[in-house]
Amino acid sequence: MKPSIRLRAFAKINLGLKIVGKRPDGYHEIRTVFQTVALHDSLEISLARRQGRIFLECDDPAIPAGRGNLVYRACELWKQARKFRGGIRVRLAKRIPAGSGLGGASSDAAATLLGLERLTGNRMDAVEQLRLAAQLGSDIPFFLWGGRALGIGRGEEVFPLGDLPRRHCLIVFPGFGVSTAEAYREVGRLARLRLTKPRHGPNMEFLGVRPPLPLENWGPAENDFERVVFARWPELAGLKRQLIRAGAETASLTGSGSAVFALFDSAPKLVRAARLVPGDWQTFRTRTLPRREYQRLLFAP
Repeated sequence: MKPSIRLRAFAKINLGLKIVGKRPDGYHEIRTVFQTVALHDSLEISLARRQGRIFLECDDPAIPAGRGNLVYRACELWKQARKFRGGIRVRLAKRIPAGSGLGGASSDAAATLLGLERLTGNRMDAVEQLRLAAQLGSDIPFFLWGGRALGIGRGEEVFPLGDLPRRHCLIVFPGFGVSTAEAYREVGRLARLRLTKPRHGPNMEFLGVRPPLPLENWGPAENDFERVVFARWPELAGLKRQLIRAGAETASLTGSGSAVFALFDSAPKLVRAARLVPGDWQTFRTRTLPRREYQRLLFAP
């Protein structure tokens, strides 16, 4: 076994997200296209001397360090599944904003599972990997693959897609997060209102017949959460319009927000667009990350 291992946990954007309807298990059925980007958190995992204990340190005091953190729960679940009795220590350096829709916590958890396997040499087959990842969260299985992938079900059923050409990516975080649970509740409330006024548009059960997701091109990246999030924060809707006018090939909310991303075919266009962002908002200049590169860069030297 290696003494320690370092990993990068990359963020994702959603190149379209459609909510098809409510499932019998209480979750929502979705269709989305995930895409990894080079923005990342960093983890260092080592085996602890104190047998059986899990130690998690994070450089962001706002992030929980116990069972409220998906990294901690990933360690617990992996220890149980692999009957590992040793201790685990994880140091987590956060760069992906929490509550942004960029999948930082999920990516951290997936990297933890992969890192523990490589660190101990105790590897699972692909089916077991996906099962554990899906137990932890809906989009965690995607981060076992990276690149571009179609997500269905709760998002945990992942089908890798061919990579598209690399693009420069501007990500804008307004400084506040959006609760995914609250966003789904508001989407559901709007859907119920539409059921009483059918002439005003289709109900949630029929959202799947809207224009298809961008499987072969970048846009349009339609996200059904936008009607909820943009209604509450119209400044985000205004930013999206500005980014498109500035030359973005596509721009959208990612996940349930609050971050907005835009893809550009040149760095100068991205730089010019970044000047449109309010000064008190956080910007990240990054790029899309194809699957092969994602898997190569996941394990930091």
